[in-house]
Amino acid sequence: MNELMAGKGPIGGPFALADPSGRRVALSDLRGRSVLLYFGYTFCPDVCPTDLLAMARLMALMGPDAERLQPVVITLDPERDRPEVLGPYVASFDPRFLALRGDPAETRAVADAYKVFYEKVRPADGAPYLIDHSAFIYLLDEAGRYVAFFPPGTTPERMATMIRDLWDERRGR
Repeated sequence: MNELMAGKGPIGGPFALADPSGRRVALSDLRGRSVLLYFGYTFCPDVCPTDLLAMARLMALMGPDAERLQPVVITLDPERDRPEVLGPYVASFDPRFLALRGDPAETRAVADAYKVFYEKVRPADGAPYLIDHSAFIYLLDEAGRYVAFFPPGTTPERMATMIRDLWDERRGR
């Protein structure tokens, strides 16, 4: 987490995970579009649905420019987030969202590469487990390189401004 917030050390990297149909999707398959990358899970009671809703509002705000963005949601709970659950859940926010999952080892490797904290927490009352996790929306450029992260609570309007600024900078404006 310190490396992420301080911008020290490598952040991100290539990955290939399965979409709900079982097709492997690599980060390199998304080249040419900026990527909004989010790590969460469907059973999350609060921050995940809030952040995914913000990402959906961002896509609406971007209008035709949304074609240049690919939102990607990687589950941190592959045990419960089976393809038949994950796909419809993510699509309920916006059908353009790409849902991805790996086995526990793949999930850990990708999360570690992006400095994502997560751990399973079992409530004392015997309720179903939850996953404590960091909740950032990562922005990757058109080549799949990490550019920035948006902390929880970043408004869709602020994200849109930063994304457009990045695109303008890349075009030399």
